[in-house]
Amino acid sequence: MGAKLTPLALLAASLLAPGSAFAQEAAEAAAPVAASFDKGDIAWMLTATLLVIFMVLPGLALFYGGMVRAKNILSLSMQVFVTFCLIAVLWAIYGYSLAFTSGSAFFGGFDRLFLKDMLDAAGNLLPAATFSKGVYVPEYLYAAFQMTFAALTPCLIVGAFAERMKFSAVLIFAVLWFTFAYLPIAHMVWFWAGPDAYTTAEAAAAATAGAGYIFQMGALDFAGGTVVHINAGIAGLVGCLLIGKRKGFGNSSLAPHNVPFTMVGAAILWVGWFGFNVGSNLEANAFAAQVFINTFLATAAAVLAWTFGEWLVRGKPTMLGAASGAIAGLVAITPACGWVGPMGALAIGVAGGLICMLAVIKLKAMLGYDDSLDVFGVHCVGGIVGAILTGVFNSPDLGGTGVYDYVAGTWGFTSIGAQTWIQIKAVLVTIVWSAVVSFIAFKLIDVLIGLRVTEEVETEGLDTAEHGERGYHM
Repeated sequence: MGAKLTPLALLAASLLAPGSAFAQEAAEAAAPVAASFDKGDIAWMLTATLLVIFMVLPGLALFYGGMVRAKNILSLSMQVFVTFCLIAVLWAIYGYSLAFTSGSAFFGGFDRLFLKDMLDAAGNLLPAATFSKGVYVPEYLYAAFQMTFAALTPCLIVGAFAERMKFSAVLIFAVLWFTFAYLPIAHMVWFWAGPDAYTTAEAAAAATAGAGYIFQMGALDFAGGTVVHINAGIAGLVGCLLIGKRKGFGNSSLAPHNVPFTMVGAAILWVGWFGFNVGSNLEANAFAAQVFINTFLATAAAVLAWTFGEWLVRGKPTMLGAASGAIAGLVAITPACGWVGPMGALAIGVAGGLICMLAVIKLKAMLGYDDSLDVFGVHCVGGIVGAILTGVFNSPDLGGTGVYDYVAGTWGFTSIGAQTWIQIKAVLVTIVWSAVVSFIAFKLIDVLIGLRVTEEVETEGLDTAEHGERGYHM
């Protein structure tokens, strides 16, 4: 027999019956409240994420592909295409969690393995912090945007040892380097509790203490000068030194087979880079306009600086040089784009274009290393230039923004010397960390399966020998 209900119990049962107005209100009160997102922010971040994918596929593939010989264009394209996809999958499995959850100052934790727990009990998308208090984007979207950065960065590295490394070795290296170099550097530079944690001086100190190691230093890297470019550039240099020079390097022509491809690739990279840099603002607000114009101006200035610098040094300006100058400018402005004014961006673009041009033309010849597509000369050198000059042109006296104090609600700045020294320390940490990880990874792979293709395969070309196809049939 069922228990006898009292009149009070009968009243409660009727009020809480499914479908009653009271029951509906009670359920809504108990359910988690969905975060409020701005549709404009979501639309922009979706667009920015697509732009970064576009800058890699096809942008980077065309930029790199045009610079190798015709017999290796598909090999290079495969390395970029498949590496991008491989890292995207690993990012979802464990990469995002290790980079963007709390843990130590060097690695995150396991709270987001397999991208789990990004929905609340009611199925609402959980929020991720932006740079404004009380403003959020869906964490799924933030994870997707950051996935493009993670997947892009190992693809940059392959240009340093193009035309001579086994496809299997490239993929194994990408996994090891992504896990032990990219993820910790991303965590060290970009992981923090978000602006809402900065309510009082004590709360701010506690929040900063739980952030990544380089973030705790106070280093400024808006969109990846250390995380992406210096990180990848050093790995490329280590790789090309350990693998050795291409057959015929210094004795026979290794000229690019299709410079128009490289020009088109550079143009696509430039367009896509607006997603890379401006997307790092995380919001479709007025400040994004400053990031946009800085990215635009620095790149144009770097093209001119490289072109006229090459004209003076070599006697002729080249299309390959102009395209390389564009990438050098994009790399140099990446860490600074949200921290400097337009004139600072022009100065950084000029410095990036000239210094990277000298690294590619003079330094490489002087030291004799075979960095096939100038990953070190453009990405590492350009990243160093941009990272250090961020400390200079962040000064409000030079048109920069200074650094925002979330507790006081004001912009401040210590000094050019102090901020530049912080930037230099961040650069050194990145160089040492990436170099050590890269050296160990390359050596391990060499022992296990070997790094380099045979001399016969290199002579024939990696397209047919490793992939059984040709880029051109003439």
